[in-house]
Amino acid sequence: MTTADAWDGLRALFDIPSGITYLDAAFMTPIPRPVREAGEIGVATKAAPWLASRATFYEDVERLRDAAAALIGASAEDIAITAATSYGIATAAQNLPLTAGEAVLTMEGEHNSQVFAWMELAKRSGATHEELPRPEDGDWTRALLARIADGGKPRIAILALTAVHWTDGAALDLVAIGEAARGHGAALVLDGTQSVGVRPIDVRAVRPDFLAFAPYKWLLGPYGIGLLYAAPHRQAGRPLEEHTFSRVGADTLTNHYGRERRFMPGARRYDMGQRANLVTVPMAIAALRLVAALGPERIEAHLAPLSRRLAEGAAALGFAAPRRHAAHLLGLLMPGVDGGTLVAPLRERGVFVSAREGALRIGIHVYNDMADIERALAALGAVSRPSR
Repeated sequence: MTTADAWDGLRALFDIPSGITYLDAAFMTPIPRPVREAGEIGVATKAAPWLASRATFYEDVERLRDAAAALIGASAEDIAITAATSYGIATAAQNLPLTAGEAVLTMEGEHNSQVFAWMELAKRSGATHEELPRPEDGDWTRALLARIADGGKPRIAILALTAVHWTDGAALDLVAIGEAARGHGAALVLDGTQSVGVRPIDVRAVRPDFLAFAPYKWLLGPYGIGLLYAAPHRQAGRPLEEHTFSRVGADTLTNHYGRERRFMPGARRYDMGQRANLVTVPMAIAALRLVAALGPERIEAHLAPLSRRLAEGAAALGFAAPRRHAAHLLGLLMPGVDGGTLVAPLRERGVFVSAREGALRIGIHVYNDMADIERALAALGAVSRPSR
């Protein structure tokens, strides 16, 4: 079997009808069959709780830590199980210092789940929440580096960024930004929901303080669960919740519950209370293991020619994409046209995309091929001509 055949065969893992061209992974991906089956087993376990044991609430949680750590170059000790990306961001905001006169910096148009916690922290601290304007040349990295080094403005104490902008796929050089942040004494918090799994990231190279991400998009996993990487020097902080299950010895309790306050080692103190969900945790394990087996580097290489063709074809129709966009996600803009007006007409033609901040947002994954891109371009040409 050739490499191309192997990638083509992946579509069979997904129940995508032949008439559907699904290009909306940035919204949510369909789950592959092994992930669905893991969830079905979990439902069966909940239906027969007499089959569950104390180990049920700990062993899979640790397997999920292992699977998440393997994708980002971390240790299982560095991973917390959370309810959502916003939960991870809130945990980071609770454990990073910010004082009056300093600033926390986010990017213009960033997702509110990354922004709201910093707005509140800045308000409480008497600090400034600053949004970096979208650079005219599209080079977010250069703009961020320039702002970090700008001594004429409030010192950036916290950089709260995303590896790939959620509206249009504009990509950042996280290694360069991480180095600059450390050089200026700024903490780095990343939202990896639109990138982890399809765009390689190694926390040993980037060295963020926190990295939050959710599995229901590019990691092909379930909704309702999140993951948080906390750097070793950020693992002694205060969790959002106070519960039993992340305390020393909790995994052996069966009858008498004491008042042990010491936490289990590493980032486990940041776990949410109902972390051992019998359905979502096994699904997330299966999904992350599948993505790891495929390899984020190979997934990115597989998607790069598809997004390149999409950008070139869209340009011929009068659309523009970010010059530095990720291989898996790009937003298309046309002067005078709100991308949101094209979503429904495209859906009528079997092409599923979304729109964010005026950009027609297209997210591709392993179940897509060049035929999908050509169908999308043909449909895009048909629906955009009346607006041109």
